[in-house]
Amino acid sequence: MEFNDRLEALSVKVQNQKSAIQTEEATKNAFIMPFISSILGYDVFNPLEVVPEFTADVGLKKGEKIDYAIMRDGEVQMLLECKASVGNLKLEHASQLFRYFAVTNARIAILTNGEVYQFYTDLDAPNRMDEKPFLVLDLSDIDPSVVPELRKLTKENFDLDSIISAAEELKYVGAIKRVIAAQFKEPSDEWVKFLTSRVYDKAFTQKVREQFTGLVTKAGKQFLSDQVNDRLKTALAATGYTPAVVSPATGAEVESGPVAEQDLDRDTEIDTTLEELEGYQIIKAIGCSEVKPQRIAHRDAKSYFAVLLDDNNRKPVARLHFNNKKQKYIGVFDEAKVETRHPIDSLEDIYSHAEAIRESIRRYM
Repeated sequence: MEFNDRLEALSVKVQNQKSAIQTEEATKNAFIMPFISSILGYDVFNPLEVVPEFTADVGLKKGEKIDYAIMRDGEVQMLLECKASVGNLKLEHASQLFRYFAVTNARIAILTNGEVYQFYTDLDAPNRMDEKPFLVLDLSDIDPSVVPELRKLTKENFDLDSIISAAEELKYVGAIKRVIAAQFKEPSDEWVKFLTSRVYDKAFTQKVREQFTGLVTKAGKQFLSDQVNDRLKTALAATGYTPAVVSPATGAEVESGPVAEQDLDRDTEIDTTLEELEGYQIIKAIGCSEVKPQRIAHRDAKSYFAVLLDDNNRKPVARLHFNNKKQKYIGVFDEAKVETRHPIDSLEDIYSHAEAIRESIRRYM
C-alpha cells in the first residue's frame, strides 16, 4: 500500500476501534505500534530500531522509562510518550518527554493518545523541548498539508535538517490554522467584534454582540462551503468528469430490484455537496482493506450519490441518500444487488456498515 493509503487505513482502524480501547497498553498495541510500523516504517520487534520502555537516568530520577525510543545508527532519533486513547492530550502529559529530551540526542519528541500525534522539537532553546508542537496529526481528521511533513519522519525518508528547517513555519502556521478553525466553529467575542466592526458602524452593544455571534458563525460555515465547492468544480472541470443522473427514487426502505445500468445515465444537473464527498471518503477508507483506494469511484445523481468499484455502475458498493434534510440514509447491497437503506444521524454512522461495504466489494473480486 502507498503511504497515503496506509495512513487512511490506520485512520479507519482508529475510528472503528477506539470505543473499545480503554487503557494505555491497549492503545499502544492497537494504534501506536501500527503507527510506528506501518506509517513511520520502523520494525517494532527490532531493538536496534525501536526500544520499548526506554530508560535513561535523569538527575535524581533513576530508572524512569519512556514508552518508545526510535533508534538510528545506535542513537536515539525520536522519543514517544503514549497516553490512553480515552483522554485528550495535555501539556502535563509531556513531563517525561521534557526530561528525556534534554539527556538524549533526540531532536524529535512525540506525544500521542493513538489518535492525535503531537510532534515537538527544540526551536525555542537548544536541547530543550518546546512547549508547543510544530506538527499535529489528527487521525480522525487528517490535514492534507501535514502528510508531506510526516513523510520526512519515516525511516525511508528521514531528513532531520529538512524537518528542523521547516519546523518553525509549520509550528506557527499550524497553530494559526487551529485558531482559525476554532473561530469558525465557535467564534470568540474578540473575533465577533472584529468582523462586526467591518460591516456595522453603530455601537457594539451586548444585543448586537448576541445577534452577530450567530451571523458570524453562519457566515463562516457558508464561506468554507463556498471555498470547497469552488475547488471541487475546478477539479471536476480539469479532469473532464461529468456527474451522473438517475431515475427518481421510490423512497422505500428496500429498492424493488437490482441496480440497472440505465440508472446512471449522465447529466449535469447535479450539486455535489461537501458532506457527500466526506461520506465517500469514509466508504473509500473502509474499502481500502479489500482493494486499492483508486478503484473506488463515485458518481453523483439527482436522487443519490453512488459509490462504485472501478467506476462501473454494475458494481455498486453503496449509495448515500443525503438530499432529504430531515433524515439521511446509507444504502448497502445484498448478493442480488438489491439495496437496503439504513437511516444515519451522522457521517460516523457509516462505519457501522463497514462489513456490508467490504462484502459488496469482495463479491466483485
